[in-house]
Amino acid sequence: MVKAIWAVACSVLVIFGVLFFPAVSAVAGEAPGTAGDFEGDTEYRLGPEDNLRISVWDNKELTLDLVVRPDGKISMPLIQDVVAEGFTAPQLAAEIKSKLSAFILNPEVSVIVLQVNSPKYYIMGAVARPGTYPLREEISVLQALALAGGFTQFASPKKIKLIRNMGGKQQIRKVNYYDMLEDGGRGNYLLRPSDTIVVP
Repeated sequence: MVKAIWAVACSVLVIFGVLFFPAVSAVAGEAPGTAGDFEGDTEYRLGPEDNLRISVWDNKELTLDLVVRPDGKISMPLIQDVVAEGFTAPQLAAEIKSKLSAFILNPEVSVIVLQVNSPKYYIMGAVARPGTYPLREEISVLQALALAGGFTQFASPKKIKLIRNMGGKQQIRKVNYYDMLEDGGRGNYLLRPSDTIVVP
């Protein structure tokens, strides 16, 4: 009986947080590989399995539909392998333009994301449904916890960790669930691809 009451209480608190405390705002424009702000940017960054259309104006041979490979790269005529993972579409277009400039005078390049397949986040520990979740839209820590079914009986909501890979280094932020429910939602970060939430 006590376990049932606890589970219901956790679920209600998580839902309350999701409804009344939206995700924190974010600033876009950070270049790949920089440490950045943990609030993060919300501009989508490419990853493996994403489907792209690369268009080079007035050049049919270089206008291609490509899939980002598991190693994070795409291959194009003339310039061979180009790293796509971690870049935004405009950043990748600029990178391709730079490489093509050795072969073509002032190439005009655009990159369109045809299908998003790569983003995922992970929830581990004392939640009802730990596992891997698709990241198809903006989602905050509170919303992710709600999707995971809330806390189990012996969870420690004050000691949640958000683990993020930034600039090739692992960054960890400690998150207090109850702080996220306060006015302003401190710690209710927007998730990025490959983020891991750990609930001890």
